[in-house]
Amino acid sequence: MSFHTPPPKHPLPRVQPTYAARDLTEGGDQAQIVLGDQVYTLRITRAGKLILTK
Repeated sequence: MSFHTPPPKHPLPRVQPTYAARDLTEGGDQAQIVLGDQVYTLRITRAGKLILTK
């Protein structure tokens, strides 16, 4: 007789991609991010906050 583990009741959570902001800006303070035909600017402020603008 063989026993099998029942499938989980909830799907396993998907791991989200993680990026370091300094890697995206290549050590600077700004990077361009493209989504479809839109271009956004990611900026790291002097206070270390992130701002994403169109």
